[in-house]
Amino acid sequence: MQVLHEITPKGLLKVTQTHRIEGKELTNTEVYHKQFSVLPYSASVSGAVIKPTEEGIIRHQALSAMEEQTNMQLTQIRQQIDLLAIQAKEILKRKELSMIIYNAKLNFAPVIGQRYFLYEKEDGIHLLSMIGPKEWGRAGLPYKSFTAEVKLMADHTWVEL
Repeated sequence: MQVLHEITPKGLLKVTQTHRIEGKELTNTEVYHKQFSVLPYSASVSGAVIKPTEEGIIRHQALSAMEEQTNMQLTQIRQQIDLLAIQAKEILKRKELSMIIYNAKLNFAPVIGQRYFLYEKEDGIHLLSMIGPKEWGRAGLPYKSFTAEVKLMADHTWVEL
């Protein structure tokens, strides 16, 4: 029986076993689909014994620790990016609402921290009021629609309650 070990150009291990029985030649070829160069053990029964050196063990432990740490840091950064994206959307929403309110009709000077009510009139213009939609009494809402209950923040942006 003859055994031939070859490393293919792609780095794969190819083992060819040739055996003669009663004048017939029998051949068995196996190709290992993992790259031979990265296997930490022998790829076949007839392969060479590979014993890890202390240097190899130290390198493996260091690489494992490095990979675990960098993956943990990347996960933290992904979570921070997600949080920043949520915060950016909230700021953009506050800015859009603030633009609507500052383009609305104001008959008073709003006070920081107080709640107000935003309405849309029949002509599409918005109006800021201190009177809530349930406080109009029997006459009902004198405007086309109630848009939002809002609060003026310290940075002079408006937030929807």
